Amino acid sequence: MSGETELIDRIVAAIDAVDGVHPAVPMGLENSRWLPWNAGSSAVDLDETAVQVRVVAASLPLRPLIDKLEAAIRPLLDETPWAGAGLRIHVVDLHAETVAGGSDPDHVPRP
Repeated sequence: MSGETELIDRIVAAIDAVDGVHPAVPMGLENSRWLPWNAGSSAVDLDETAVQVRVVAASLPLRPLIDKLEAAIRPLLDETPWAGAGLRIHVVDLHAETVAGGSDPDHVPRP
């Protein structure tokens, strides 16, 4: 289990390192420093056949973001039980500013 947790933490760190995207976490957990675990880990699921990653995009176009994420994550799977698993990156949300080009007073963007 610890190998799984370490891999998830490494995947979350790889997501955080790509400009224009961040892990998708459930509402209310974005800024929850009180949790005893990394809230970003909820954006990653591992099973025998697939590694699924959920992200929020803060820039367009999406294809280059997905390509950067894949390039950052795929090497982390080498030498793990998930080396042969499919990698599925799901863009589950867009920042309002990404598509509107303006500011939404009800939306606070994450860093």
